[in-house]
Amino acid sequence: MNLHEQIFGMITLGLAVASVSWTFTQEEIFKEMREVCERRVANAQSIFERKFFYVFTCEYCFSHWVTLLFLIFSGFRILIDDFRGNVLAFFVIPWIANQFMSLYRRLRVEIKRENILAEKEDKE
Repeated sequence: MNLHEQIFGMITLGLAVASVSWTFTQEEIFKEMREVCERRVANAQSIFERKFFYVFTCEYCFSHWVTLLFLIFSGFRILIDDFRGNVLAFFVIPWIANQFMSLYRRLRVEIKRENILAEKEDKE
């Protein structure tokens, strides 16, 4: 792949990873599963159990596992056309995904803030 295709691939995979990671770790549809994982983290008997279930509650941690699955299915590589390209992609794509999630979180906070201000103005 040429550089432009790789950049487009990184952005596309970053968006896909961000979408899956955010949805699973933040949105209402998976709330019950997340609460089960949070309880398992709080009551874990071993460090392995605690870390295993923590992955499902942290969008940053979960994004690495989602990236791993996406890389296995897509075969995407960055810069180098062997396993080293996969290793690079494994670290770059979650970084991109987490930038998108940070932007999305800021946008949601700003929208919530504007809605609260609008409600306050309506009451006055």
